[in-house]
Amino acid sequence: MVKTNKLNVFNDPIYGFIGTPNELIFSLISHPYFQRLRRISQMGLSYLVYPGAHHTRFHHALGSMHLMTKAIQVLRLKKIEITPEEEKGLLCAILLHDIGHGPFSHALEGFVAEEISHEQISLKFMKELNKEFNGQLDMAISIFQGDYAKPFLNQLVSSQLDMDRLDYLKRDSFYSGVTEGNINSDRLISMLNVVDGTLVVEEKAIYAVEKFLMARRFMYWQVYLHKTGLVAEQLLVRIMQRARFLLSKGDNLEGSRPLLFFLQQNGTLTFDAEVLKTFAELDDIDILGALKSWQFHDDFVLSKLCKMLLDRRLLHVKVKKRPLTAEKLNEKLDWIIDKYGLSVEDASNFVFQGEISNRAYSKDEAIRILKKNGKISDVLKESDQLSLKALAKTVTKYYSCYPKKAV
Repeated sequence: MVKTNKLNVFNDPIYGFIGTPNELIFSLISHPYFQRLRRISQMGLSYLVYPGAHHTRFHHALGSMHLMTKAIQVLRLKKIEITPEEEKGLLCAILLHDIGHGPFSHALEGFVAEEISHEQISLKFMKELNKEFNGQLDMAISIFQGDYAKPFLNQLVSSQLDMDRLDYLKRDSFYSGVTEGNINSDRLISMLNVVDGTLVVEEKAIYAVEKFLMARRFMYWQVYLHKTGLVAEQLLVRIMQRARFLLSKGDNLEGSRPLLFFLQQNGTLTFDAEVLKTFAELDDIDILGALKSWQFHDDFVLSKLCKMLLDRRLLHVKVKKRPLTAEKLNEKLDWIIDKYGLSVEDASNFVFQGEISNRAYSKDEAIRILKKNGKISDVLKESDQLSLKALAKTVTKYYSCYPKKAV
């Protein structure tokens, strides 16, 4: 007989005890689709830079749900109507918002399954779970898609000041040890309000919002887009590309069934229910297991890339305001061609460049400030921080990766 519980408690290092508010939440957490998140790293390969960053999407999903319960309590105290059904929908939507992430989260986004984002896969998971739970996720899906009648409910799940961002900044800061990302989520949540169906922040929290936006900028450039993490993720992508190429030529590669299934796909994949089940079997362990096997493969490029990543003997990487000149890049390319006798195409796996960009604040989805006189204003207009204005501009940098002489 299967044991069922209506309540369970998780001990979280950030917030303390996190409870399961109702039986549906407990059942969703217990589901294999959600348990898979224990095997999906939250910050990709950032642990190669910050050794403590081994937390998972499971941690983040529970943390986001916990913050949502706080936000609901605050808004209800301010006489904002959130029905029991809407509360359940909100908690389910935020709990499942990242369930569609693939191995190593953003590192392999769009590669394992091309032309479909993790948000779209999350929605597919939610719809499948909704069938299993007899329509109990109808409200959650409506809120997640943003077509529910109360816009602020969707904004709590997905906006520039949602529970997702409030958790991942604080959590990633904690596990990476980068204190600049530590935000005051309690202060921000306590100052939330709703005006004309839209989420706003009361004026008293202006400085907390400023710190939040600055923290997000610091975390992107210092952690999420850190050059060492960047080159590691680029190597991982090239390993998967090489594996796919070798399989297309008829080479035999060891690997788990779900990994080989996705690597053998050519062109657009019809992401139906069966494909979703296969995707649900894929996690970080499949990738790491493959790397450990492929490091001994006869193909020099695949073997070398795997060993570099496993042993953390990565390519040299530089991040600058301008891309490396073609002449300098070709010099690096010629060196690796001569050293290993590679073709230009094969050598390009070890010498390449690209660009990264970040914008900490989008004017299109403004954070609205509720002033004491009742008027609504954009945070950029109310802030006296000149640096905050710059956060609305997209900053682009260029990276170049090439071997160290001892590679």
